[in-house]
Amino acid sequence: MKSFTPYTLITGASGGIGFELAVLMASKGHNLVLTSRSEEKLANIARQLIKNHNIKAIAIPADLSLAANRERLINEIRAQNIEIEILVNNAGFGDLSAFETSSMAKNQEMIDLNITALTHLTREFLPEMRSSKSGRIMNVASIAAFMPGPLMSVYYASKAYVLSFGEALAQELRGSGVTVTTLCPGPVASGFQERADFNDPTLMKILKPATTTQLAQYGYKSMMKGKRLAIHGRMNRIMVFMLRFSPRSVVARLVMKLHQ
Repeated sequence: MKSFTPYTLITGASGGIGFELAVLMASKGHNLVLTSRSEEKLANIARQLIKNHNIKAIAIPADLSLAANRERLINEIRAQNIEIEILVNNAGFGDLSAFETSSMAKNQEMIDLNITALTHLTREFLPEMRSSKSGRIMNVASIAAFMPGPLMSVYYASKAYVLSFGEALAQELRGSGVTVTTLCPGPVASGFQERADFNDPTLMKILKPATTTQLAQYGYKSMMKGKRLAIHGRMNRIMVFMLRFSPRSVVARLVMKLHQ
């Protein structure tokens, strides 16, 4: 019989989809480890969830794009004898700019957060899930994962990695009791646009943005059902299906026009 209390680790938990997932999962009785860069905000969220839902919630602030901070997060979890039953790799950001004039430091931070941190945390906590024959992993990708993204080339490529990695891992873990769900939102009304330097792009006019609450609810239900791929929104699913039959050069031109 297990002597530990299972926890869910949510990255990027201080805002957007991560925050809504934290609220939703707390309401359903999940104990939480919350991490993001916003120390004060994160601590306030943890206190409020404990008060409102009578669960255990631990705030561990960390910039997960830095290897030392990821190790510190892992070590603190180990030191508190916490076992991660559910891992939600939600932290990530994008940047709207031509690659040749983009900041290499920002590109590297994006790769380190969107790809490296997600891979690192999954590798760290997966063996215990596999050993207990129980666990769930949700990686937040995007419909951007299905297409090239001129003017957001590194971001789109990072989400293509998340999609490919998640689908491959789900197959490796088939029948193990551990499931991997890749959540692919379309446009979302959150702080993502501000950090990515979006200025009311055409894409946000064509595809009505979903709310972070809607995405959290959809992602949670999909994860608990063990779905491998969860594309939110009927129009997004239709678009992804049509992309299979569209020349990628044409798709690249269309995406560039949307971002312009």
